Amino acid sequence: MKFGIFYELQLPRPWTAQSEYQLHQDALDQLELADGLGFDYAWEVEHHFLEEYSHSSAPEVFLGAASQRTKNIRLAHGIIQLTTNHPARVAERVSTLDLLSNGRVEFGMGEGNTWTELEPFDVSFEEKRERWEDAVRCITPMFGDAPTEYDGTHFKFPWRNVLPKPLQKPHPPMWVACSQLPTIEMAGQRGIGALGFQFLSADAAHAWVHAYYNSITKRLDKLADYAINPNIALVSYFMCAKTDEEARARADGLTFFQYALRKYAHGAERIAPRAGATNIWDEYNAWKADNKEAVDRALMGGLVGSPETIRKKLRKFATSNVDQIILLNQAGNNTHEHICESLELFANEVMPEFHEMEPAHQEWKRQVMSGEIVLDEIDTAPFKERFGPNLAAVAPKSAPMPAK
Repeated sequence: MKFGIFYELQLPRPWTAQSEYQLHQDALDQLELADGLGFDYAWEVEHHFLEEYSHSSAPEVFLGAASQRTKNIRLAHGIIQLTTNHPARVAERVSTLDLLSNGRVEFGMGEGNTWTELEPFDVSFEEKRERWEDAVRCITPMFGDAPTEYDGTHFKFPWRNVLPKPLQKPHPPMWVACSQLPTIEMAGQRGIGALGFQFLSADAAHAWVHAYYNSITKRLDKLADYAINPNIALVSYFMCAKTDEEARARADGLTFFQYALRKYAHGAERIAPRAGATNIWDEYNAWKADNKEAVDRALMGGLVGSPETIRKKLRKFATSNVDQIILLNQAGNNTHEHICESLELFANEVMPEFHEMEPAHQEWKRQVMSGEIVLDEIDTAPFKERFGPNLAAVAPKSAPMPAK
């Protein structure tokens, strides 16, 4: 099993003139630390206009800075919104980052999942999947050595040579965000790595790993001529401390993460905080004071606890054959000091056991991909709850947006 760290660059109010500066500097320090500790991936999102929830609107710039402060950790876009970016600009940025990082880029792609983000770019929810697929078809040949052209439904591109070219050939590994669980099966069918942002239990992970690998081995239907990337990674809330009690006390930002996500994640319903008019941090603290049991339940989930507690949970995940666990602990007002201590404790006392399992896991994957192992078809219906058992209870829907 491999491990990644995950960054939304969350920043609850109140903000000062130095808040965003310090946020970015601390995150770069954390990535440099994680690189030295032997973590495998650093995932950076692209979001726009999501106040407090995410201040990461230029991941290619952030990861470019990280490329000069790290040596081994994979620098992963998790994800670039192909619906709101022109494919040629994406290919140029991904290739440049791959050159700067000595070939360490992972190319995560997605559609965008909030009306708050998509509306300013004139992208509709009804067309975003079709637009994403069109972008994948357009961008894939841009990584090749020859000029290319494209005439699609949403993107038109004349005969040009997109420069520079990536160091990794034929291109950096491709992933797709799976904010809806059925998208995991779609990712397998398309031959693309699956980034599961659903905070799954180990039992659910087992079912979705089977669904993913059965799709990629039995029902492969690529969108374009790209190299397949058979990998499934799942995000988990994370805070490691010497005791379970201390870890939960330090993990308040994780319940804020859930609350803030709930505020924005209402898709085409057009329900979201009005820009500049809402203090999510204050709302969250008021809600938290009246919902102590819900907070406690939320912090019981994920990988929050002592090294021994986290080790026991990860052993269950390991039996599912998930390829990577992505650890989320830069959230809310979790402190830089606690994040660094958490990474260090986990790397020293937990991670080695699971890194040692990686050769056996790669052999399992080889046998699955070659057909030597045929996985059972598992019914995923019991594991399709949108927000997961903890998140669903955390926050009510926001008030409707005022009419324009």
